[in-house]
Amino acid sequence: MDQIAPATGSGRSVGEVTEVPRPDTGIRIPDDLSGITAEQYRASMRHYPSGVTIVTLGSATGPVGFTATSFASLSLDPPLVSFNISDTSSSLAALTAADSVVIHFLGEHQRHLAQRFARSAAHRFSDPALWSALDTGEPVLHGTPLWLRTTVEQLIPIGDHTFVVGRVVRVHDDTDEEASAAPLLYYNGRYYRPTPLADDID
Repeated sequence: MDQIAPATGSGRSVGEVTEVPRPDTGIRIPDDLSGITAEQYRASMRHYPSGVTIVTLGSATGPVGFTATSFASLSLDPPLVSFNISDTSSSLAALTAADSVVIHFLGEHQRHLAQRFARSAAHRFSDPALWSALDTGEPVLHGTPLWLRTTVEQLIPIGDHTFVVGRVVRVHDDTDEEASAAPLLYYNGRYYRPTPLADDID
């Protein structure tokens, strides 16, 4: 069932961040972080599991898409979500020019798509049986029971990535009460499916 959310707003802003006063926690971060190497940081993040999404969009040269494990829900009212894209990504220029994207929540049966969209951009949409385009132009990957169409509200350059804030304007949900497939997870360089734990016993 598709649900439509209002798409009203002041439009996209780039690089605008509102400073919010923060309480003094007594924690001080040293100015010199040279002791933390990129490899150490990358290795630590490999031990944090994440869901796998694919972000797709239309562009003047054709469909564009990439995997993203940085998806997060930001706000309920208005409905806002976020993800990051690397400054070296081949999809960055197209995303910067896009007004909207579709975010697919992958199931375990779609590991092949996660792998496909993490490889060369030239082959991601080469199989027409895998996708079709919405009336609004964004590609949608077949077999994805849950996806969001979002307008691009903010693009915030931060570190070596761009932080993307999107407003959800459409929810496509064919999961009913029980999901048709377990979500696809990424952990320590491999794909996993979640396994429920037994209920707590008093």
